[in-house]
Amino acid sequence: MADPRGFMKHDRELPTRRPVPVRLRDWKEVYDPFPEEKLREQASRCMDCGIPFCNNGCPLGNIIPDWNDLVYRGHWKDAIDRLHATNNFPEFTGRLCPAPCESACVLGIHEPPVTIKRIEVEIIDRAWAEGWVTPEIPVTNTGKSIAVVGSGPAGLAAAQQLTRAGHNVVVYERADRAGGLLRYGIPEFKMEKRHLDLRLEQMEAEGTQFRCNVAVGTDISADELRAEHDAVVLACGATEARDLPIPGRELDGIHQAMEFLPIANHVQEGDLDAPTLTAEGKNVIIIGGGDTGADCLGTSHRHGAASIHQFEIMPQPAEERPEANPWPTWPIIYRVSSAHEEGGEREYAINTVEFVGDENGHVSNLRTVRVEQVFEDGRMSFEPIEGSEQDFPAELVLLAMGFTGPEQGPLTDQFGVELDGRGNVVHDDAWSTNVDGVFVAGDMGRGQSLIVWAIAEGRSAAAAVDAWLMDDTQLPAPIVPTTAPLR
Repeated sequence: MADPRGFMKHDRELPTRRPVPVRLRDWKEVYDPFPEEKLREQASRCMDCGIPFCNNGCPLGNIIPDWNDLVYRGHWKDAIDRLHATNNFPEFTGRLCPAPCESACVLGIHEPPVTIKRIEVEIIDRAWAEGWVTPEIPVTNTGKSIAVVGSGPAGLAAAQQLTRAGHNVVVYERADRAGGLLRYGIPEFKMEKRHLDLRLEQMEAEGTQFRCNVAVGTDISADELRAEHDAVVLACGATEARDLPIPGRELDGIHQAMEFLPIANHVQEGDLDAPTLTAEGKNVIIIGGGDTGADCLGTSHRHGAASIHQFEIMPQPAEERPEANPWPTWPIIYRVSSAHEEGGEREYAINTVEFVGDENGHVSNLRTVRVEQVFEDGRMSFEPIEGSEQDFPAELVLLAMGFTGPEQGPLTDQFGVELDGRGNVVHDDAWSTNVDGVFVAGDMGRGQSLIVWAIAEGRSAAAAVDAWLMDDTQLPAPIVPTTAPLR
């Protein structure tokens, strides 16, 4: 297991980020190259812990100690083979996953954990550079046809697995390009789209077909789709944005994050010369302190905003794990993303109570109050603090408060899938909905979640579909079904 004393010799280290003034002038990823010697030192910190909780902390079940050891020994090709055995898209997870594996690292009980995520992305980047990632063409064709609706990480994972099992797979995407939120949600500075394009090229070479600009339920009906295919996998994500229905919501200049972020992606794709919705020269307020809010923050910096405030109703987290948040759970701690490092003010324990407009009907101010988090009878509430009222100037307000579930409309209505109390598509443990031959994977069934859960569910749903069609499957399933599909 790597160097038994590696964790005693070396401290945790990550690559440096490019200087803020430099990276704000472009949209490239923020990290400088990481020397191989440094990476092997980091891999050597993976200790002989006996029970690798990191494996269990990862929804994909990535065999992390194995590829850490292989990187330490310089066996890079073996490392990518081991990584691809459990993860179709490590170039996505290595850049975008919050790394629950690192939170579960045994070394992390008393010291900074192993830099698992960085090692993962270096393995796949080297594999692409060396030409080791090639199409895996199926040796047989089953003659079965499968529709995958949605081309985000869940849909792509399901499609790739089913194609490799020998099925004819068609991915339907309503946007003009495949990728879902990977394409039109994640900013270029977090993941350059060349990584996505390379993987899509591989999938097309393997036989997966992509039909973009096709909205299922509108451009093609559910009945037509089911008539054309032997099975359907719904993987449309959880795209229904949470709103803030307070006085003044109707004012111009108030937008959901997903009205703002895709425009920057279209500019980078060359579709637009300049953003049609910009933060340039404006006082910007982002409501929501999570990853989507940070994406809006970094994008607003690159637009050239005059000022940026990011609001979070929760109190500021502690620097270290609270006692009530022990290892190996995900630590609720204060974090500084690359976007936060670039500037802006973070405001915690604050609630917006009214949007105030000018004479032209455009937002001009946010009326706020500081709040105290209160627990009573096991229920949490936020009580306003008297005398803490404050107005903030704003010409652009971005709502980044997460997503409430999958979008409901023609698609869900036409398929007739059952929805739970939160609007998610109901499925059994083998990913089957109440409609025969219709399966679901990713956020559409579980609600807003992590990219690793999406890929894991896409892989598992693919195994379930393969078994439903062929009465058996050799496809691996990270999340093993415990019941038979609905027939």
